[in-house]
Amino acid sequence: MAAKNIEPLTFLFADDGSVPNNPTLPFVAFPGAINLAGSAHAEEIIEKTFHGNGWGQSWRNGIFPYVHYHSMIHEGLAIARGRAKVRFGGNGGKELDLSPGDVAILPAGTGHQCLWASPDLLVIGAYPNSGRYDLCRGSKAEHAKALTTIPAVPLPDTDPVFGKDGPLLKLWHG
Repeated sequence: MAAKNIEPLTFLFADDGSVPNNPTLPFVAFPGAINLAGSAHAEEIIEKTFHGNGWGQSWRNGIFPYVHYHSMIHEGLAIARGRAKVRFGGNGGKELDLSPGDVAILPAGTGHQCLWASPDLLVIGAYPNSGRYDLCRGSKAEHAKALTTIPAVPLPDTDPVFGKDGPLLKLWHG
């Protein structure tokens, strides 16, 4: 089994005036949630895990080196290779050191920025079936619009790592 039952880390970030973050849903991190030990195909294990739990539109890349957020969709990120220091929640947020198998789930509006990455960093991203991708960088117009779009983003039906009974649903659905 690829997913390890891990106690999630949660953070609720405040609106900093540029990045709205999410006023009700916490950012969730699962350190070491996906067991990649000995695998030469970590990206395929992560994609299979995400897709098997209803999170698709996946991509392989890194994390942008500037603060950005998505106001109309939630996002799941998992580290396949390498390491990164990522700040979540905008300029006043929380810095996390991420390594292979770590998963971060960002509710719509959550700012994120890669502060440092190893040259071999490979991140797999995915989205729930509901919502629409957008890229916001913190302009006043984007922020004002995001305050109305963020609360309208539907909750996902599943946790991208642990499925229908995963901790994300308990955290986000109450």
